[in-house]
Amino acid sequence: MIHVVLFEPEIPPNTGNVMRLCANTGARLSLIHPLGFELDDKRLRRAGMDYREWADVQEYQSFDEFVATEKPINIYAFSRFAKNNYAEVSYKDGDALVFGPETRGLPASLMATINEKNHVLIPMREGSRSLNLSNSAAVAVYEAWRQLGFK
Repeated sequence: MIHVVLFEPEIPPNTGNVMRLCANTGARLSLIHPLGFELDDKRLRRAGMDYREWADVQEYQSFDEFVATEKPINIYAFSRFAKNNYAEVSYKDGDALVFGPETRGLPASLMATINEKNHVLIPMREGSRSLNLSNSAAVAVYEAWRQLGFK
């Protein structure tokens, strides 16, 4: 299974949308604290709808706790500053796709712990600033799932 990791997510509807994505693709959603909202936030429930009961959601107090517990095969850090195209990665069952908080992205300290060849980006037109977090997660999850034969 693919692990979708939201590091310190800030906006409830984005997390709700990613929760729904994970429920529909079989990916596990890991939330790294602190969260910018409570999990019972009505905006989260509205975006995730009734998918929460079908989504495999885990919470961790730190990224290190996530890694020690889940032991992902590979860790891919998504960043607009990366040089490696997400579509050129060969994903494996058990990989972790890590996304940063909406307003600031993944911190340099966390990026430094992940092999630079695993820093990946989703291409955008020149001058574009960023994609929505839940859209980015969907693009990445569907590419990984496609490579795994939609299992």
